[in-house]
Amino acid sequence: MEKNKIALILLLWCACGPLKAQIYSLKDLEVHFLENNTALIANKYNISKADAEIVQEKLWPNPNLAITDINLWKNDTADEQPYLFGKFGRYQQISFELQQLIETAGKRKKRISMKELSKQSALYDYEELMRALKKELRLSYYALERIHREELQLITMIDLFERLNAQYERQSALLNVRKADYFRIQTELLGLQKEQVELENAKHDALTNLRVLTNLYHLDSEQVYFSTSSLLLTSLLPNDLVELATTLNIDLLRQENEVNRSKGQLALEIAERTPNVTFQLNYDRADNIMKNFLGIGASMDIPVFNRNKGNIKAAGYEMEVQKHTQKALQSQLEQEIQKLLNQIHRIEASLVNWPNKQMEEQVLMIERYKKYLQNREVTLMEFIDFTQSYREAIQAYLQLQETYHQVFEELQYNVGKDF
Repeated sequence: MEKNKIALILLLWCACGPLKAQIYSLKDLEVHFLENNTALIANKYNISKADAEIVQEKLWPNPNLAITDINLWKNDTADEQPYLFGKFGRYQQISFELQQLIETAGKRKKRISMKELSKQSALYDYEELMRALKKELRLSYYALERIHREELQLITMIDLFERLNAQYERQSALLNVRKADYFRIQTELLGLQKEQVELENAKHDALTNLRVLTNLYHLDSEQVYFSTSSLLLTSLLPNDLVELATTLNIDLLRQENEVNRSKGQLALEIAERTPNVTFQLNYDRADNIMKNFLGIGASMDIPVFNRNKGNIKAAGYEMEVQKHTQKALQSQLEQEIQKLLNQIHRIEASLVNWPNKQMEEQVLMIERYKKYLQNREVTLMEFIDFTQSYREAIQAYLQLQETYHQVFEELQYNVGKDF
């Protein structure tokens, strides 16, 4: 009988195990984001599209075949000819011309190179989108973490003031306390409940972002795991952060690619000055001094009026624009990195020096103040002021923590690397 009970318990445990809600850490959410985000999946097709365009650009232009001068009737001056096939072609004239365009000055290779740079641009676009959305995912996670911790503290305060509200309502009815004190407690409770509604709305917004980014549309706040690690983030940053950013930043890499594309376009426009050559192979039946004539030829434009000077100048100016834009972006990036570094060091110093021990003591003092209030050792206003100061301190600390993570994520995004 005992064995049957044990077997039944094990069976129930196995059956209920899969029903347990899955817990997601930040790393888990990032994995789902990379695998399932629809914006990333859609953007990958731009890379495949660029690959297809490279394949297309590598193809030679098709030869041109022209069949002309076919007569469907004859007149008295027609000469007899050998039959073409069967009993057809005794008096027929016909011409064939086969043409093949040959591009000069390496135009085809230059266009292939331009398409390869376009593919590189598509890769940078994908990388930028991925990093931007990953930053948004992390910021939503840290916002949800801050809301979660604020909510826990707020629920405790609401429970405290609900109990006080019930007590003051009874004592007010018995005329043991002033009606004004009861209304003051009630007003504070309503303010806390309003704040709880606002936190719920903010939590819903953060969860919605996480659901959309990860494609986990049934994700709930209870399934999100928040780490309690107190790692100093600046310890993860290398000393050569500014130099690293100038080699890894997506905007700079893409701008460098744009500079190379402008150089490639200039080279292509210069090559366009050289005319292309079209080779020809002709066959003519009964339209020349020979009954069956086979000849070769070539044609090309004569660059007299159009030497492509305008397009060459325009491409040269565009190259200068891209070079100066690159310099401006690099200078702007260096200043932004330095600003974020200063910010994160200041915030980290504030968090390290934050009086957490005093905040823990304040939690214990709230219960003491409640007893002091009941014994009339402190006034109602003093009690409310103390609880408000406590809540404001907690909120300031949690918001500073969120800002700390926001600045770190902004720093990682600007550098172009996760630390």
